[in-house]
Amino acid sequence: MSKLRFAPIFVLLAAVGLTTALPMAGFAPLAHAADASAKAETVRPEIGTPLQAAQALLKEEKFKEALAKIAETDAVADKTPYEIYAIDRLRGAAAARAGDTDLAGKSFEAVIASGRLEPAEKAKIVQALGSLYYDAEKYPKAIEWLSRSLKENGNDPQTRTLLIQSYYLSNDIPRATSELQKDIAADESAGRTPTEITLKLLVSCALKSNDKQAYLSSLEKLNSYYPKKEYWLDLLSRIQAKPGFSDHLTLDLYRLKAATAQLQTSAEFTDVAQLALLAGFPAEAKKTLDQGFQSGVLGSGPDAAKQKRLRDQASKGMADDQRTLAQTEASVNASKEGTGQLNLGYALVTAGQFDKGLALMENGVKKGGLKRPEDAKLHLGIAYQLAGQKDKAIQAFKSVQGTDGVADLARLWVMQANHPIN
Repeated sequence: MSKLRFAPIFVLLAAVGLTTALPMAGFAPLAHAADASAKAETVRPEIGTPLQAAQALLKEEKFKEALAKIAETDAVADKTPYEIYAIDRLRGAAAARAGDTDLAGKSFEAVIASGRLEPAEKAKIVQALGSLYYDAEKYPKAIEWLSRSLKENGNDPQTRTLLIQSYYLSNDIPRATSELQKDIAADESAGRTPTEITLKLLVSCALKSNDKQAYLSSLEKLNSYYPKKEYWLDLLSRIQAKPGFSDHLTLDLYRLKAATAQLQTSAEFTDVAQLALLAGFPAEAKKTLDQGFQSGVLGSGPDAAKQKRLRDQASKGMADDQRTLAQTEASVNASKEGTGQLNLGYALVTAGQFDKGLALMENGVKKGGLKRPEDAKLHLGIAYQLAGQKDKAIQAFKSVQGTDGVADLARLWVMQANHPIN
């Protein structure tokens, strides 16, 4: 998980006026002073002169030289509390721009502790200090000040994101996970979509803690809200790698991949076609091969002739099925168990005969006597989805049970139905 980047610290400093001029004796008092007595305070020339010179150097982006000018005030004795505040205020800004986080943090903490800031300005500086420590990878300090910012100033999404990632980057994965889950639950309860950053960080937490089940569930949630091909590829590979996943579901896994991440290689196209032919679905094999040829993945190279023969075999199978359709339909309808109706119905659905095919599949499921009834419900759901009947498809998928991977595939099909890739 890459580190988040937000507004640079100097932008935050400028927003709260930490690089603006400070008053010397005889000049107008500081605009942000907290009370009337503070407004009457000024700095002596031996303090104000080097500070004004430092401000000029800051404008020229000569940050180290500005720090050197500010350091000249260290020799001045008997500084007033206001002079100390003025020095810390400008030194913090210069140190932050110079990349000296320790000095900047120490200075800003002193500015906050001075009690001279109005609430709105204090809130911004507390937030800026947390961001400063975060950018410097000083995560314990970042957690301290970002937490304070949220406690004192209310929930700010950017601040909270930085806080959670500070937990993550400091390797407090349980706390990061817990806070992320709270945010996601709050968003979902309020009808909001969790941010992709939040969901990706939850996935990273699971990966970092080597919790495979948590990784899978968080990746599914991420893909539900922000479906992408790379998320689908990861999900499908992990489902297939789960202990107990049955090899007989390989074609079904490919079907889901074709509907989401899409088939990519010539081997994938030909594997699907061969599995479909073996299962008795030549129309599905022909459609898959046609897509491969149309995309340019098939039809060239040393295997072009073999690929063409495979497509010819699928075409012949389709023709044979059509020629014997009436006889086959009568046979499966007369059977006491529903496997024949189920398979013939699916073959017709893949050939585009949705109404007739779905009717046969529904009858086959009702008739029963199936070797793999959960697979049958999965295939019925896929058929509904191919026919554009989303609600019936989801209902069928949600009825699927089992521990061999079929229920996992059905759950992912629900995700595909509800959250297709645009």
